[in-house]
Amino acid sequence: MGGRWELTQEGLTLSAELIVTVLRVEEVEVRRSPRARRWRLEVPWGEPVRLTTPRSMCRVEVERVLREKRAWIEEQRRRQVPRLGLERLAVSESEARLGARELVSACAEEEAEQLGVAYRRIRIGDQRTLWGSCSPRGTLSFNWRLVLAPVEVLDYIVVHEVCHLRFLDHSQRFWRLVERRRPHWREQREWLREHGPELLAFKASA
Repeated sequence: MGGRWELTQEGLTLSAELIVTVLRVEEVEVRRSPRARRWRLEVPWGEPVRLTTPRSMCRVEVERVLREKRAWIEEQRRRQVPRLGLERLAVSESEARLGARELVSACAEEEAEQLGVAYRRIRIGDQRTLWGSCSPRGTLSFNWRLVLAPVEVLDYIVVHEVCHLRFLDHSQRFWRLVERRRPHWREQREWLREHGPELLAFKASA
């Protein structure tokens, strides 16, 4: 079972209730997973710190990890400074999904035709960590928040997934194909590495 831990200057306490985060206090959500072989610590933008652990990991080990990683957690939080101006946007998720589908479909159709491949359908979703994916059956899935990114970034993600219709892996031949299709793809990947967490945390208006 999971729980919520307060990471404070004094130490760690298990809390059954959600607490308000204040200076020098950080809520930590502990998730025990039967599939986890080792612990994984994440600091999602705008969400509590998340520690996923194997079920066998005891409380003492959890406390040790959080103590040792306290400085790292604080550094990740300091880096989470809004830079995209998303807080000024008033866009509904339904509007954003429609816009994303229109742009993604146009790009995917053109790229698939030039590569001589075919996809089964396009799905626009609300993924928590992924920008895009390609299933073995040819379904291309994309995050609706891509519509809020620079068009070059959206284009790269779509081309990346369409290339998976040729090579369903990340082998050297796959990346050579991406390189031929979009020689400057590294710039778009770097943009996502820098700004992606902020964009993934964006919540549309009602």
